Amino acid sequence: MATGNFKSEELMQHQIDCALPEFDLKVAQDIGAVAVSIGSSRSLPISISIRVGDWEVFKAALPGAKPEQDGWIERKYRVVQLKGNSTLYERVNAEEAGIDWHQEHGVIDATHAIHGGGFPLKTKDGTLHGALLISGLPQVEDHLLVVEILKKYLSN
Repeated sequence: MATGNFKSEELMQHQIDCALPEFDLKVAQDIGAVAVSIGSSRSLPISISIRVGDWEVFKAALPGAKPEQDGWIERKYRVVQLKGNSTLYERVNAEEAGIDWHQEHGVIDATHAIHGGGFPLKTKDGTLHGALLISGLPQVEDHLLVVEILKKYLSN
């Protein structure tokens, strides 16, 4: 059984459903504000990062967050940069294929984490602009929180 009982098709649908009409720094800040609002309202001990290339354009650590979450965020971001997909999609897809993801891509777990919570910020035309990254919850919850944040942003 795949992580979170997901199928890769479901996780790819999350990416399609969360495609943005446009992306710029204002969009990044607005998405970050939604993330902080949801996380704060639930007292979630999370770190939030929005990256565009090597530039961290939004960062927040909510009460209870821990410094080591930054390492997880960095490792998750490298997966999104490498593959252009969510970290949980990459994990489940590898589980379904029965492959060692790290070996297949010539990287190691110490630098690339296929744990939920890394999510591509793509526009509807498929362009990858960056990533929304969450760390601090179990990986499936990190992933579902990212999807919830983006859907709430899109509904505004």
